[in-house]
Amino acid sequence: MVDLVRTRGERLARRASGRGPVREFLTFVLGSDVFGVELARVKEILSPPPITPVPRAPSEVVGVCSVRGLLVTVVDLRIRLKLEVRPDTRRTRILLATASSGEAVGLWVDEVLQVVRLAETDMELATAGIGTEVSEYVLGVGRPQGEFIVLLDLSALVTG
Repeated sequence: MVDLVRTRGERLARRASGRGPVREFLTFVLGSDVFGVELARVKEILSPPPITPVPRAPSEVVGVCSVRGLLVTVVDLRIRLKLEVRPDTRRTRILLATASSGEAVGLWVDEVLQVVRLAETDMELATAGIGTEVSEYVLGVGRPQGEFIVLLDLSALVTG
């Protein structure tokens, strides 16, 4: 008898056979560009709650907010990545991510899009010599079905 029930991992593995292991990235918009971070490090997507500014904090730190009793530092990725700052809209979100230290950090983004599954053949990892000020934050680029997604290194973003 044929087993009609397959686990999610089996479906992903079958779909990506021959293309290498699959990694999941949450994609979002900053300015006019599409970026992605590894989904496993994102705990939650929030509508911006009230934020308290922090005196003498770096310019990219928007402030702090409370998420179910947990104090979270919120970082504006547009400023961190030296992109044009635009007014916030109703689609503005905060990605609640986990730093390598275990601390929760909020990442201010313009709009969350979707989860994209990328095989090794869909990604080009960045080399050390990209040559820009923000190259330390770039993991590489993803090219699913002809699109272009800048893949960010979440560890570098939340500690940088």
